Amino acid sequence: MHPRIPVTVLGATGVVGQRFVRRLSHHPWFAVRHLCASDRNTGKRYRDACDWRLRGEPWGGLGEQVLAPASVGDAFAPVVFSALDSAPARELEPEFAAAGAWVFSNASAFRMADDVPLLVPEVNPDHLALVARQRRERGWRGAIVCNPNCTATVLVTALAPLHATFGVEAVFMTSMQAASGAGYPGVASLDLLGNVIPFIRGEEEKVEEETRKLLGRLTGERIEPAALAISAACNRVPVVDGHHETVSVRLAGDPSLAAVRAALAGWRGEPQRLALPSAPAAPLVVHDADDRPQARLDLDDTDGMAVHVGRLRPCPLLGLKLALLGHNAERGAAGASLLNAELARARGLLAAAVAADPHRPR
Repeated sequence: MHPRIPVTVLGATGVVGQRFVRRLSHHPWFAVRHLCASDRNTGKRYRDACDWRLRGEPWGGLGEQVLAPASVGDAFAPVVFSALDSAPARELEPEFAAAGAWVFSNASAFRMADDVPLLVPEVNPDHLALVARQRRERGWRGAIVCNPNCTATVLVTALAPLHATFGVEAVFMTSMQAASGAGYPGVASLDLLGNVIPFIRGEEEKVEEETRKLLGRLTGERIEPAALAISAACNRVPVVDGHHETVSVRLAGDPSLAAVRAALAGWRGEPQRLALPSAPAAPLVVHDADDRPQARLDLDDTDGMAVHVGRLRPCPLLGLKLALLGHNAERGAAGASLLNAELARARGLLAAAVAADPHRPR
C-alpha cells in the first residue's frame, strides 16, 4: 500500500467543491491537505464557512479543518482539484502548475487551450500526452488537466463508442439542464419553477466546441478536432440534479438499431480496465423501457458516474434518436476531475510531483 497523495481543493465551499470534499474524504489514493475558499473565509473552520448541502457525513468529516489562503505559498499540494469559477481559475491554476502541482480543473478557463488535455478518461485517455508539450512550452513543472462542460460530458460519453464503431457525421442535441448546473443559489425559484428557460449563457458554444476536441485525434502533440457537424440547443428546467439530452445522430453506414445498442452496451474504457476507484463498472447504462432514463429513478445509480441511454429509435432526419441522462455535478464535475486524477496516477504521471513535494516527510 502506498501513502495517500496529499491534495488541495480550491473553491471548497461551493457546490462542486463540496462534492470534491465528500468524494475525497474516504478516497483510497488521495487525502485532503488543504481546503481553500474566498479571502473572506480564510482562517475560518470549514464548518463555519461552508453551508453544507449534501447527504452523508456533514463537511465530509473535515468540518474542523481551517481554510487556507488560495495561494501556492499557503496551500501547495502535489495534486490540486479546482472548483473555481473561470476568472480566478485563469489566475490561480497556472501558479500551482508552475510550482509543480498537477491541477485537475472543473473550470472552463483552459479547456480549449491547444496544449491542455480536455479529458473524459473512457473517451480520449491518449490526450494526456499533451501535458509534455504544455510543460515544455509553458515552463511548468506541473500541469493543468481539464474535464469538459457537464453537458458535453454526457453527450460525448454516448457518442464515443458510436464514433469509434461507425463514425459520427452529424449531431443535433437538445438539453434539459438541472438547476444545480447554475451553482448556488443559481436561478431564482420564481424564474424556474413551472418554467423552462431556453438560454444558458455560453453553454451551446461550449458543447459544440468541446465535443469536437474530445472526439478529436491526437496527432503528435496536437488535437485534430473531429470533423462532424454538431448543433446544440440548451435549456434550464426545474430539476434539481441531472441533465437530460435528446439527441439525433447521423452515423456512417446507417447501422441497425441492434448494432448501435450492442456498441453502446458493450463499451468499456481504460478506467474500467484499470478498475479506477471512481470508475463505474460500465460507463453507459442502456435502458429498454420506453420511459427511461429518468432523473428520479436512475441518476444516483453507480454513484452518479455512469451516463444513462434510452429510447433508441429511428430518426427520419439523421437516422438515429436517443435520450441521455447524466449527473451534472458528479460525472459532469467533481467526479470527472477525480477520475482524471486517478487515470494520471495509474499511469505513473503523478510520481514526480509527489516526490518533489516540499512538505513530504523525508
